[in-house]
Amino acid sequence: MIQRIQTLYLLIIVVLMVILLIVPLATFIGGTETFTLHAFGIKALSQGNGQIVPTLYMGILAVICTLIPVIAIFLYKRRWAQIRLCIAEIIMLAGLQIFVAFYIYRSYAGIREMASHAISLSVVDVFPLVGLILAYLAFRGIARDEALIRSLNRMR
Repeated sequence: MIQRIQTLYLLIIVVLMVILLIVPLATFIGGTETFTLHAFGIKALSQGNGQIVPTLYMGILAVICTLIPVIAIFLYKRRWAQIRLCIAEIIMLAGLQIFVAFYIYRSYAGIREMASHAISLSVVDVFPLVGLILAYLAFRGIARDEALIRSLNRMR
């Protein structure tokens, strides 16, 4: 299970998604207010970390993108199920990246109307893209294993 390279790709995806759930995605400074974008909401730092805008759908999608590779790792004997889960993960990660970009743009557009504004992006913003590439590599590795098993079955 762990000796296959696609399992390592899936583990790296899980680690990246857990970091995405914990670390702020962006920080917006508008006037005297400072806001941070997290997976489950936009929080104002001046109001005692009070959540002002929920981003529940992005958070739920991030949790799903964390759970799918975990499930795929433990289905190592069912390669077709792993392939399907990798395809679903690729689609979900593309959607998550769209959500992240949308909420960053939307938040920045709201802050831009204030007198002074600044945005500080995080490296975490590109984790869904990195995860998408890793999910594709895992998909290719699983498909290669399945092709190898099928070719060995033909030789018998």
